[in-house]
Amino acid sequence: MPLSTVLRVRFPATTAIAAVCALVALSADASATKSTRFGEETAARDAGEPLMAIVSIKSQQVTFYDAEGWILKAPVSTGTKGRETPAGVFAILQKNIDHRSNLYDDAHMPHMQRLTWNGIAMHGGPLPGYAASHGCVRMPYGFAAKLFDTTSIGMRVIISPDDSTPVAFSHPALLVPNAEAVAAAPARAESLALEAEEAAKAVGETKKLAKTASREAASSKSTLRKAEGQKASADAALAAAEKALAKAKSDEAKARAEEQRLKAAAKATEAATKLETIKAEVQPKIDAAANATEAAKAAETKKADTAKAASEAKLALEPVSIYISRATQKLYVRRNTRKPWPDGGEVFDATIEVPVAIRDPDLPIGTHVFTAMASDGAGLRWSAVSIDAGDNAKNALDRISIPSDVLDRIAPTALPRSSIIVSDEPLSKETNYRTEFVAVLSNRPQGGFKTRKPTPPPVIKPWEGGGFFSFFDQPAPAPAPDRRRNRTKQVQSDWFW
Repeated sequence: MPLSTVLRVRFPATTAIAAVCALVALSADASATKSTRFGEETAARDAGEPLMAIVSIKSQQVTFYDAEGWILKAPVSTGTKGRETPAGVFAILQKNIDHRSNLYDDAHMPHMQRLTWNGIAMHGGPLPGYAASHGCVRMPYGFAAKLFDTTSIGMRVIISPDDSTPVAFSHPALLVPNAEAVAAAPARAESLALEAEEAAKAVGETKKLAKTASREAASSKSTLRKAEGQKASADAALAAAEKALAKAKSDEAKARAEEQRLKAAAKATEAATKLETIKAEVQPKIDAAANATEAAKAAETKKADTAKAASEAKLALEPVSIYISRATQKLYVRRNTRKPWPDGGEVFDATIEVPVAIRDPDLPIGTHVFTAMASDGAGLRWSAVSIDAGDNAKNALDRISIPSDVLDRIAPTALPRSSIIVSDEPLSKETNYRTEFVAVLSNRPQGGFKTRKPTPPPVIKPWEGGGFFSFFDQPAPAPAPDRRRNRTKQVQSDWFW
């Protein structure tokens, strides 16, 4: 008889306690796990850093995995009917040890680990033994607290409709790193960061020199224009004197006209000499200003190029995630920039988005998550998790041709925790500059997702330098709209922003 059935039978208290204890004793397996209260289990070995979590909606259980297998299991409570927890692929976006709801009377959601910005998260909460949340994944309070310090931003969380487990997997399409490139990556990132810093400083210096040279050239041009005006006036006066001389009739008139012509000719000669002298002085200043302007432009270009290279090199130290969607026929890449966002979370680089060829694009491919669990000699050891009907994992990868230029950029420095996700689904609208990938299964209930207001799409402006692996310069997000609080007494709530 299931434990939940035993608890519902109206035995006297002492009899019920004895029955429960007997069932627990019979089900314990100390050789494989260390059992704790509330159905939690811990693998009987030293655990590594969690790489992924799989939540089974069917079994109401979450399992955490490190590079060697499962390390922690616990019961959960997912969304109730009408507010179902969406099944799909997520990642931890933000962590808050003492989060409180801003909608349901400040309800406490301790050790919150956010999965979407519209309010789906894992956190500590009451577990009645069945789905009862507003869409989040509630975990036992103590389990959530113990887990909180072991997970990291970007850790994959898979919410499966059924019971899914990772299996060892290999395939030619999976990323194969270059050992030399991986070993050289830290030093390269440091070197390029210094080069980018120097290039940024050089921009300031060259701009200052260009400004000074332009100011001097402008002053010299003004002097040149004045000299040109004086010469033009002198030439005009000479022409007038020559004209007057030609019209003179008497000897006396001719003598006066000749005298005026000689004076005008002297002034014209003087103005021409002065103009040539000023031209000789001004031209180098004009040339210097032009050269300084070109140098400033070149410095700006170098700054952008070195910033881009430094950004790529820094991101090469991070695991890379690839998402391939049959719905959009596109491939997307994400890497964490480790740049904190003022309102919470971290910024993810999203500068790679390219078309991808999928064989038989009209046929379902399923949803599969391939994860690099650990280094394996010169390569990586991979696992596969499938959570939706479609092709099997091997056939899914067989049908995809990843562009070679994308592989050339990311494969050489691929690290453990890197992943490739293949899915029939498009990326959710919740995927933005502060998320890794968010994709939900469209053939499963999404009540808890749909009752929350979607996060507004970001207006993305690439960080100066742009290009592959750039950061983002984002305006501060608008504050959440004011909502009237629901004064109904709530034991637990899952809505937050």
